[in-house]
Amino acid sequence: VQLVESGGGLVQPGGSLRLSCTASGFTFRNYLMRWYRQAPGRERELVAAMSPGGGLLDYADSVKGRFTISRDNPRNTVYLQMTSLKPEDPSVYFCTAGHGPPSQNYWGQGTQVTVSS
Repeated sequence: VQLVESGGGLVQPGGSLRLSCTASGFTFRNYLMRWYRQAPGRERELVAAMSPGGGLLDYADSVKGRFTISRDNPRNTVYLQMTSLKPEDPSVYFCTAGHGPPSQNYWGQGTQVTVSS
């Protein structure tokens, strides 16, 4: 099983980034996919979640209206489109696959997002 995130980087406040997470080794289309983030000294935060078929979405209040989760099941990929990035958004962003608690999910290695002028 492998989840590989990409798309992180440095962006100015107000800018946009699109993160990707490509999965292999399991039946992607059957799994709930989530994006988490964690910054140094802060608790891990669930950012967004999407059901296997894409019909159910959930977002943290801190990102509603700015971030959009989507998935492409034939490509085994989930995305996180981030717009209007703020100074409080920098973190390592992780994607996970699974329906249970985080400890029971598959995790990627994370991708760093930095917001700075």
